[in-house]
Amino acid sequence: MTRRRTTATVAAAVAVALVACLVAWWLLRDDPEPEQAVEPIVTVTPATPVPVPKPMCDRSAREGFVPTAISVEGVVRRAPVLAVPRTSRDVPGVPPVSEKHVFAWDLGGVEPASAMGNVLLNTHTWPDGSAMGNALLGALDVGDQIVLRGDGKFACYRVAERIEVRDVDGFPGYKSTDGPPQIVIIVCSGQRTGPGQWTHRTLWFASPIGAESNPTPVS
Repeated sequence: MTRRRTTATVAAAVAVALVACLVAWWLLRDDPEPEQAVEPIVTVTPATPVPVPKPMCDRSAREGFVPTAISVEGVVRRAPVLAVPRTSRDVPGVPPVSEKHVFAWDLGGVEPASAMGNVLLNTHTWPDGSAMGNALLGALDVGDQIVLRGDGKFACYRVAERIEVRDVDGFPGYKSTDGPPQIVIIVCSGQRTGPGQWTHRTLWFASPIGAESNPTPVS
């Protein structure tokens, strides 16, 4: 979906007319009734205020929605997001193996623009380097912007932290539904030891940005 931006046009410019009469006192000193110097006349036409559109992220959604697309700065302008249910072991589902450029969102979990909790996303990493996970590992870093869209709404986030953990260690709190609102993207990384098996996981934590958000400062 393409959003049109409105270009603000200045409706009126400020016009200034200046009339001055300059009289030297010594020319008038012998005149019993000297003429009075004329005061400068300044006319100002006030400019008509023109509304300035808010920056995109200041118009982010203020309530949760189901994401259907994602934009990742420096990686992809727009990629599909599928709502995938958790497995029987309560593990967030992943996209179909054939969908190497698709993200999965944790169906039934925290929604983008929610007031608290982790919005969980994942995507595939392929051994030949051709999947979305590979692109994220190569380009997504702290300070980059992510936008989630769906149902005519959107929510902006900025990456605040990128970490890599060993697969055997996991990451406690990954599925948190309270605490500060953020999105968490997780992909396989490290060395591939077998089909679907990788030694590490890389996680990106991104905080909401916008007029009513508290973005993490980027140094």
